[in-house]
Amino acid sequence: MTSSLDQLSAGTLDWLGANLDHFDPYAADAGTATHQQAAKAVLELALLRHCSTWTGGPHDERLGGATALLRKLWQRPEFPRLFDAHPPSAPTYGLAFAALAPDGIDDTVCRATLARLAPDFLSPAGKSPLKRMEIRFYADKAGADHTIEPYAELVGQSPLVTLTAAAPGDAAERGAATGEAANGDTAPLTDSEGYSLTHAAFFLGDYGRTATGLDGDALAHARELVRRMLDHCVGQDRWDLAAELVLSQYILGLEPLRTPSGAAAVECLVRAQRSDGAIPGRSAALMASPSAPAGEFFRKAYHTTLVTALMTLVLTSGRPSWHRD
Repeated sequence: MTSSLDQLSAGTLDWLGANLDHFDPYAADAGTATHQQAAKAVLELALLRHCSTWTGGPHDERLGGATALLRKLWQRPEFPRLFDAHPPSAPTYGLAFAALAPDGIDDTVCRATLARLAPDFLSPAGKSPLKRMEIRFYADKAGADHTIEPYAELVGQSPLVTLTAAAPGDAAERGAATGEAANGDTAPLTDSEGYSLTHAAFFLGDYGRTATGLDGDALAHARELVRRMLDHCVGQDRWDLAAELVLSQYILGLEPLRTPSGAAAVECLVRAQRSDGAIPGRSAALMASPSAPAGEFFRKAYHTTLVTALMTLVLTSGRPSWHRD
Protein backbone atom coordinates (compact mmCIF):
# COMPACT_ATOMS: atom_id res chain seq x y z
CA MET A 1 0.00 0.00 0.00
CA THR A 2 2.90 2.36 0.69
CA SER A 3 3.99 1.90 -2.92
CA SER A 4 0.48 2.96 -4.02
CA LEU A 5 0.79 6.14 -1.96
CA ASP A 6 4.25 6.79 -3.38
CA GLN A 7 2.91 6.32 -6.91
CA LEU A 8 0.11 8.79 -6.28
CA SER A 9 2.48 11.30 -4.72
CA ALA A 10 5.16 11.22 -7.40
CA GLY A 11 2.68 11.27 -10.27
CA THR A 12 0.48 14.09 -8.99
CA LEU A 13 3.42 16.31 -8.03
CA ASP A 14 5.10 15.72 -11.38
CA TRP A 15 1.89 16.58 -13.28
CA LEU A 16 1.42 19.77 -11.30
CA GLY A 17 5.02 20.76 -11.96
CA ALA A 18 4.60 20.13 -15.67
CA ASN A 19 1.48 22.31 -15.84
CA LEU A 20 2.53 25.46 -14.00
CA ASP A 21 1.81 27.61 -17.06
CA HIS A 22 -1.86 26.76 -16.60
CA PHE A 23 -1.74 28.12 -13.04
CA ASP A 24 0.00 31.35 -14.09
CA PRO A 25 -2.61 33.89 -15.25
CA TYR A 26 0.15 35.94 -16.89
CA ALA A 27 1.69 33.17 -19.00
CA ALA A 28 1.31 33.82 -22.73
CA ASP A 29 -0.69 30.64 -23.36
CA ALA A 30 -1.98 30.07 -19.83
CA GLY A 31 -4.95 27.80 -19.45
CA THR A 32 -6.09 30.14 -16.73
CA ALA A 33 -6.15 33.19 -18.99
CA THR A 34 -9.86 32.51 -19.50
CA HIS A 35 -10.21 30.28 -16.43
CA GLN A 36 -12.87 31.66 -14.09
CA GLN A 37 -11.16 30.07 -11.08
CA ALA A 38 -7.62 31.36 -11.74
CA ALA A 39 -7.23 32.89 -8.29
CA LYS A 40 -8.59 29.80 -6.54
CA ALA A 41 -6.21 27.52 -8.45
CA VAL A 42 -3.18 29.59 -7.47
CA LEU A 43 -4.25 29.75 -3.82
CA GLU A 44 -4.66 25.96 -3.75
CA LEU A 45 -1.15 25.61 -5.16
CA ALA A 46 0.09 27.97 -2.45
CA LEU A 47 -1.58 25.85 0.23
CA LEU A 48 0.18 22.75 -1.10
CA ARG A 49 3.52 24.56 -0.98
CA HIS A 50 2.76 25.91 2.50
CA CYS A 51 2.07 22.43 3.86
CA SER A 52 5.20 21.08 2.21
CA THR A 53 7.36 23.45 4.27
CA TRP A 54 6.58 21.62 7.51
CA THR A 55 5.79 18.08 6.37
CA GLY A 56 9.32 17.44 5.13
CA GLY A 57 10.12 14.49 2.89
CA PRO A 58 11.43 14.38 -0.69
CA HIS A 59 8.99 16.97 -2.02
CA ASP A 60 11.10 20.12 -2.33
CA GLU A 61 12.61 19.25 -5.70
CA ARG A 62 9.24 18.47 -7.25
CA LEU A 63 7.74 21.68 -5.84
CA GLY A 64 10.65 23.93 -6.78
CA GLY A 65 8.96 25.30 -9.90
CA ALA A 66 5.74 25.96 -8.01
CA THR A 67 7.60 27.84 -5.30
CA ALA A 68 9.33 30.03 -7.87
CA LEU A 69 6.03 30.84 -9.59
CA LEU A 70 4.33 31.70 -6.31
CA ARG A 71 7.18 33.98 -5.25
CA LYS A 72 6.71 35.96 -8.46
CA LEU A 73 2.93 36.16 -8.23
CA TRP A 74 2.95 37.21 -4.57
CA GLN A 75 4.97 40.30 -5.48
CA ARG A 76 2.79 41.46 -8.38
CA PRO A 77 0.49 44.26 -7.13
CA GLU A 78 -2.10 43.42 -9.77
CA PHE A 79 -2.44 39.76 -8.84
CA PRO A 80 -4.74 40.22 -5.79
CA ARG A 81 -7.07 42.25 -8.00
CA LEU A 82 -8.05 38.96 -9.63
CA PHE A 83 -9.90 38.17 -6.41
CA ASP A 84 -12.37 40.95 -7.21
CA ALA A 85 -13.80 38.77 -9.98
CA HIS A 86 -15.28 36.60 -7.22
CA PRO A 87 -17.05 39.12 -4.91
CA PRO A 88 -18.43 36.63 -2.34
CA SER A 89 -15.01 34.98 -1.95
CA ALA A 90 -12.76 38.02 -2.45
CA PRO A 91 -12.14 38.81 1.26
CA THR A 92 -11.33 35.17 2.05
CA TYR A 93 -9.04 34.95 -0.96
CA GLY A 94 -7.25 38.12 0.13
CA LEU A 95 -6.75 36.80 3.65
CA ALA A 96 -5.49 33.45 2.35
CA PHE A 97 -3.14 35.29 -0.01
CA ALA A 98 -1.48 37.01 2.94
CA ALA A 99 -1.45 33.82 5.03
CA LEU A 100 0.17 31.65 2.37
CA ALA A 101 2.92 34.03 1.31
CA PRO A 102 6.23 32.29 0.53
CA ASP A 103 8.95 32.94 3.07
CA GLY A 104 11.48 35.70 2.45
CA ILE A 105 9.56 37.81 -0.08
CA ASP A 106 8.85 41.53 0.02
CA ASP A 107 5.51 41.59 1.85
CA THR A 108 4.33 44.97 0.53
CA VAL A 109 1.56 43.44 -1.59
CA CYS A 110 0.43 41.19 1.27
CA ARG A 111 0.18 44.12 3.68
CA ALA A 112 -1.76 46.17 1.14
CA THR A 113 -4.14 43.27 0.55
CA LEU A 114 -4.80 42.89 4.28
CA ALA A 115 -5.38 46.62 4.59
CA ARG A 116 -8.23 46.41 2.07
CA LEU A 117 -10.19 43.93 4.21
CA ALA A 118 -13.25 45.37 5.92
CA PRO A 119 -12.87 45.22 9.73
CA ASP A 120 -16.16 43.38 10.15
CA PHE A 121 -14.89 40.55 7.96
CA LEU A 122 -12.46 39.63 10.74
CA SER A 123 -15.21 39.45 13.36
CA PRO A 124 -17.57 36.55 14.17
CA ALA A 125 -20.75 38.52 13.56
CA GLY A 126 -23.15 36.85 11.13
CA LYS A 127 -20.82 33.99 10.19
CA SER A 128 -21.28 30.25 10.50
CA PRO A 129 -18.95 28.30 12.79
CA LEU A 130 -17.16 26.82 9.76
CA LYS A 131 -16.60 30.27 8.26
CA ARG A 132 -15.27 31.53 11.57
CA MET A 133 -12.85 28.60 11.70
CA GLU A 134 -11.66 29.39 8.18
CA ILE A 135 -11.11 33.07 8.95
CA ARG A 136 -9.24 32.29 12.14
CA PHE A 137 -7.10 29.70 10.34
CA TYR A 138 -5.86 32.18 7.74
CA ALA A 139 -5.83 35.26 9.98
CA ASP A 140 -3.55 33.56 12.49
CA LYS A 141 -1.15 32.55 9.74
CA ALA A 142 -1.24 36.05 8.23
CA GLY A 143 -0.70 37.76 11.59
CA ALA A 144 -3.92 39.72 11.09
CA ASP A 145 -5.87 41.11 14.04
CA HIS A 146 -9.29 39.47 14.44
CA THR A 147 -11.95 38.79 17.05
CA ILE A 148 -12.86 35.20 16.12
CA GLU A 149 -13.29 32.86 19.09
CA PRO A 150 -10.53 30.40 20.03
CA TYR A 151 -10.72 26.97 18.41
CA ALA A 152 -11.56 25.48 21.80
CA GLU A 153 -14.84 27.40 21.68
CA LEU A 154 -15.49 26.60 18.02
CA VAL A 155 -14.79 22.87 17.98
CA GLY A 156 -18.10 21.92 19.59
CA GLN A 157 -19.97 23.92 16.93
CA SER A 158 -18.06 22.40 14.03
CA PRO A 159 -19.61 20.11 11.39
CA LEU A 160 -17.45 17.31 12.80
CA VAL A 161 -19.68 17.44 15.88
CA THR A 162 -23.00 18.82 14.68
CA LEU A 163 -23.54 16.84 11.47
CA THR A 164 -25.37 13.52 11.61
CA ALA A 165 -25.51 10.89 8.90
CA ALA A 166 -28.87 10.30 7.29
CA ALA A 167 -30.76 7.23 8.44
CA PRO A 168 -31.26 4.57 5.73
CA GLY A 169 -34.80 5.72 4.94
CA ASP A 170 -33.78 9.37 4.84
CA ALA A 171 -30.76 8.52 2.69
CA ALA A 172 -32.97 6.68 0.21
CA GLU A 173 -35.32 9.65 0.02
CA ARG A 174 -32.37 11.97 -0.51
CA GLY A 175 -30.99 9.67 -3.22
CA ALA A 176 -34.31 9.66 -5.05
CA ALA A 177 -34.30 13.45 -5.04
CA THR A 178 -30.73 13.71 -6.33
CA GLY A 179 -30.69 10.77 -8.74
CA GLU A 180 -28.33 8.68 -6.63
CA ALA A 181 -30.94 5.98 -5.95
CA ALA A 182 -30.61 4.68 -9.49
CA ASN A 183 -27.16 3.33 -8.79
CA GLY A 184 -28.12 1.74 -5.49
CA ASP A 185 -25.89 3.86 -3.24
CA THR A 186 -27.16 6.92 -1.43
CA ALA A 187 -24.92 9.30 0.48
CA PRO A 188 -25.04 9.55 4.27
CA LEU A 189 -24.30 13.28 3.88
CA THR A 190 -24.98 15.76 1.10
CA ASP A 191 -22.04 16.98 -0.98
CA SER A 192 -22.08 20.29 0.88
CA GLU A 193 -22.04 18.52 4.22
CA GLY A 194 -19.20 16.26 3.09
CA TYR A 195 -17.01 19.20 2.18
CA SER A 196 -17.95 21.00 5.42
CA LEU A 197 -16.83 17.91 7.31
CA THR A 198 -13.41 17.79 5.65
CA HIS A 199 -12.77 21.52 5.80
CA ALA A 200 -13.59 21.63 9.49
CA ALA A 201 -10.95 18.93 10.03
CA PHE A 202 -8.45 20.86 7.92
CA PHE A 203 -8.88 24.12 9.84
CA LEU A 204 -9.05 22.62 13.34
CA GLY A 205 -6.12 20.27 12.72
CA ASP A 206 -4.01 22.54 10.47
CA TYR A 207 -3.84 19.78 7.86
CA GLY A 208 -2.44 17.30 10.38
CA ARG A 209 -0.05 19.63 12.13
CA THR A 210 -2.02 20.09 15.37
CA ALA A 211 -4.63 18.27 17.45
CA THR A 212 -8.25 19.06 16.60
CA GLY A 213 -9.49 19.33 20.17
CA LEU A 214 -11.94 16.47 19.66
CA ASP A 215 -11.91 13.54 22.04
CA GLY A 216 -14.14 10.82 23.45
CA ASP A 217 -17.58 10.48 21.88
CA ALA A 218 -17.11 13.56 19.70
CA LEU A 219 -13.98 12.11 18.12
CA ALA A 220 -15.63 8.74 17.59
CA HIS A 221 -18.62 10.46 15.99
CA ALA A 222 -16.42 12.44 13.59
CA ARG A 223 -14.43 9.35 12.60
CA GLU A 224 -17.62 7.42 11.88
CA LEU A 225 -19.05 10.22 9.74
CA VAL A 226 -15.84 10.32 7.73
CA ARG A 227 -15.84 6.53 7.32
CA ARG A 228 -19.41 6.36 6.09
CA MET A 229 -18.94 9.20 3.62
CA LEU A 230 -15.64 7.75 2.44
CA ASP A 231 -17.20 4.35 1.78
CA HIS A 232 -19.85 6.10 -0.31
CA CYS A 233 -17.29 8.13 -2.28
CA VAL A 234 -15.20 5.06 -3.07
CA GLY A 235 -18.29 3.26 -4.32
CA GLN A 236 -19.16 6.22 -6.54
CA ASP A 237 -15.61 7.07 -7.71
CA ARG A 238 -15.88 10.51 -6.11
CA TRP A 239 -12.17 11.17 -6.26
CA ASP A 240 -11.70 14.67 -4.88
CA LEU A 241 -13.90 14.18 -1.82
CA ALA A 242 -12.35 10.74 -1.26
CA ALA A 243 -8.88 12.30 -1.11
CA GLU A 244 -10.11 14.97 1.32
CA LEU A 245 -11.74 12.35 3.53
CA VAL A 246 -8.59 10.22 3.66
CA LEU A 247 -6.69 13.31 4.80
CA SER A 248 -9.43 13.94 7.37
CA GLN A 249 -8.99 10.42 8.75
CA TYR A 250 -5.32 11.19 9.30
CA ILE A 251 -6.09 14.52 10.97
CA LEU A 252 -8.54 12.70 13.27
CA GLY A 253 -5.73 10.47 14.49
CA LEU A 254 -6.26 7.38 12.35
CA GLU A 255 -3.80 5.66 10.04
CA PRO A 256 -5.84 5.66 6.80
CA LEU A 257 -3.83 2.92 5.14
CA ARG A 258 -4.75 0.63 8.04
CA THR A 259 -8.48 1.29 7.77
CA PRO A 260 -10.58 -0.55 5.16
CA SER A 261 -12.15 2.70 3.95
CA GLY A 262 -8.86 4.61 3.71
CA ALA A 263 -7.01 1.77 1.97
CA ALA A 264 -9.87 1.36 -0.50
CA ALA A 265 -9.84 5.08 -1.24
CA VAL A 266 -6.12 5.12 -1.98
CA GLU A 267 -6.53 2.21 -4.38
CA CYS A 268 -9.53 3.98 -5.97
CA LEU A 269 -7.34 7.02 -6.62
CA VAL A 270 -4.53 4.84 -8.00
CA ARG A 271 -6.98 3.32 -10.49
CA ALA A 272 -8.11 6.79 -11.52
CA GLN A 273 -4.59 8.18 -12.00
CA ARG A 274 -3.44 8.56 -15.59
CA SER A 275 0.01 7.60 -16.79
CA ASP A 276 1.02 11.28 -16.71
CA GLY A 277 0.10 11.50 -13.00
CA ALA A 278 -3.16 13.45 -13.28
CA ILE A 279 -6.43 12.53 -11.61
CA PRO A 280 -8.70 13.50 -14.53
CA GLY A 281 -11.59 15.11 -12.66
CA ARG A 282 -13.57 15.39 -9.46
CA SER A 283 -15.26 12.06 -10.19
CA ALA A 284 -15.63 9.40 -12.84
CA ALA A 285 -18.88 11.06 -13.88
CA LEU A 286 -17.20 14.46 -14.30
CA MET A 287 -13.79 13.43 -15.61
CA ALA A 288 -12.22 15.14 -18.59
CA SER A 289 -12.09 13.35 -21.91
CA PRO A 290 -8.60 12.09 -22.80
CA SER A 291 -8.93 14.07 -26.05
CA ALA A 292 -9.92 17.34 -24.33
CA PRO A 293 -7.81 20.41 -25.19
CA ALA A 294 -5.05 21.08 -22.65
CA GLY A 295 -6.81 24.05 -21.03
CA GLU A 296 -10.08 22.18 -20.61
CA PHE A 297 -8.32 19.13 -19.21
CA PHE A 298 -6.45 21.30 -16.71
CA ARG A 299 -9.64 22.97 -15.51
CA LYS A 300 -11.23 19.61 -14.77
CA ALA A 301 -8.15 17.84 -13.42
CA TYR A 302 -6.09 20.33 -11.43
CA HIS A 303 -8.15 20.44 -8.22
CA THR A 304 -8.41 16.69 -7.62
CA THR A 305 -4.80 16.15 -8.66
CA LEU A 306 -3.67 18.84 -6.23
CA VAL A 307 -5.85 17.59 -3.35
CA THR A 308 -4.52 14.07 -3.89
CA ALA A 309 -0.95 15.40 -3.88
CA LEU A 310 -1.66 17.24 -0.62
CA MET A 311 -3.13 14.12 0.96
CA THR A 312 -0.11 12.00 0.03
CA LEU A 313 2.31 14.68 1.17
CA VAL A 314 0.74 14.80 4.65
CA LEU A 315 0.34 11.04 5.01
CA THR A 316 3.98 10.37 4.14
CA SER A 317 5.35 13.09 6.42
CA GLY A 318 5.23 11.13 9.68
CA ARG A 319 3.13 11.82 12.75
CA PRO A 320 3.61 15.09 14.62
CA SER A 321 4.46 14.93 18.31
CA TRP A 322 0.89 15.59 19.49
CA HIS A 323 -0.33 12.23 18.23
CA ARG A 324 -0.36 9.61 20.98
CA ASP A 325 -2.80 6.92 19.75
